[in-house]
Amino acid sequence: MGTFEILTIKEVAELLRVGEKTTYTMAKDGKLPAFKVGGQWRFRRLDIDAWIQDRVASDTSRSSHDDSGRAQDAAGGRSGARRGGA
Repeated sequence: MGTFEILTIKEVAELLRVGEKTTYTMAKDGKLPAFKVGGQWRFRRLDIDAWIQDRVASDTSRSSHDDSGRAQDAAGGRSGARRGGA
């Protein structure tokens, strides 16, 4: 059995490349998987890695959708179909 790596606010902030206050706020608001030990936030590395993967997968699928939507809008704009003759 493996051991779980436990991270601090500072370590998660460095990993995500955001400020410690942002990390604290996200943990407090339930936006990051976290738990408290003696009043201090702690994070399981496995949970943070999974959270990152979920965001990457979500952003990738959203980008694909947004790109196709933008392409259609741009084509519509070029054809003048949306502007009408008014």
